[in-house]
Amino acid sequence: MSITSTSLRIADTVADMAGILRRPLRAEDLIARARRETGLTDFGDANFMEPLQRLLTAFTAPDANLSLVGRLATQWDVSRFLSNLLRFQAEEARRPEIAAQKIDRPIFITGLPRSGTTFLHRLMMTDSANRAPLVWETIFPWSDPKGPDRRAEHVAKQLKMFERLAPEFRALHPLEATSPQECSEITAHVFRSLRFDTNYYVPTYRHWLDNDVRRHLPAYQFHQRFLRHLQYQDMQRQTGHARWVLKCPEHVFALNAIRAVYPDARLIFVHRDPVKVLLSVAHLTEVLRRPFTRSLDPATIGRDESARWLAGAERMMHAGDDAGLPEPVCHVHHMDLISDPVATVEGVYRHFGMTLPDAAATSIEQYVDAKPNGGYGPRHYAFKDHGLDEATERERFRPYMVRFGIAAEVASSRGRPGVAAPARSPAPTTQA
Repeated sequence: MSITSTSLRIADTVADMAGILRRPLRAEDLIARARRETGLTDFGDANFMEPLQRLLTAFTAPDANLSLVGRLATQWDVSRFLSNLLRFQAEEARRPEIAAQKIDRPIFITGLPRSGTTFLHRLMMTDSANRAPLVWETIFPWSDPKGPDRRAEHVAKQLKMFERLAPEFRALHPLEATSPQECSEITAHVFRSLRFDTNYYVPTYRHWLDNDVRRHLPAYQFHQRFLRHLQYQDMQRQTGHARWVLKCPEHVFALNAIRAVYPDARLIFVHRDPVKVLLSVAHLTEVLRRPFTRSLDPATIGRDESARWLAGAERMMHAGDDAGLPEPVCHVHHMDLISDPVATVEGVYRHFGMTLPDAAATSIEQYVDAKPNGGYGPRHYAFKDHGLDEATERERFRPYMVRFGIAAEVASSRGRPGVAAPARSPAPTTQA
């Protein structure tokens, strides 16, 4: 049973009358809370302070218009991130070997959101040689030393609660506590992540983050630090040293930072008809924001997502096959991925000089059989719902589609997705 919008509106009205929603969110209060809850005081590097201040300022701006749920979620999130930072510093002081962990040749999957990046990521996780940060690990990267490890159980309960707030979420983005998680949840720890822009309307924070690409570098330096902590714990549990496979659409905006922090990284771009992508990502953003705000403007969401991912498409066009990494970019097309998942993943492995194990190929087939359509529910969107025009958007994204030979997706006579002839690319790309 879902929590009704009427109940949430009543709660917001009462909280507003009590002045709760107008109180400032202060960094010093949340830092004190994290220190009190952990019993720790040392953050080490405090370069998270500026982005945290900017984010809290954006949260309290009229544009954000946080609901009571949004305000409580913000306080919990920020306190949790700060607590994790304190724990990281304490663990590194006790175990200097954490900082010595090597993250070798990680694979980064990126592309427009809703293009198949999650599907590819989960297919690659069928290979036991691959490792991804899991949802529960990104929320609680270290267990409580005073009791049994129930992190996954706690996160599963949190996801159930969020599904009550946002009943459409599971059909749009099936997620379990044990699912591979996007890297935006990692970079959010240092408050340099588009994850906040997805869940909240915070245009001043978004503009600050977008205005200087160098602002991504501290996020990816922490990203590497985070992986070192997980890898150290793997080694302590004797689960072996796996190949990191990481996924997030946000990576397209941070290619310089990835190259600086992970000079031996491997990069995959997943491509799909962006016109199909836009409506899906706009609707998902609307669903994610709805519990956290008292006002939503679907047309603003549509406009912002179109601008955001046109910029993302341009970043991929600029990189092409060469992102300045030792190996060329591997390009995967959505229609290839869904029509022949095994062959597509085999192509990715072959691109990077690897071989897909037979057991993983079998597991991919079993995964696809068990989760038709990747576990996603039926989706029906209209351009007018988010203030977009199909012809205009197709023209805006046409250079991207031509550059990578992306086929336009059309509806068949039975209402199933099909493809039109792909646009001819003036420059060849490396195909997975």
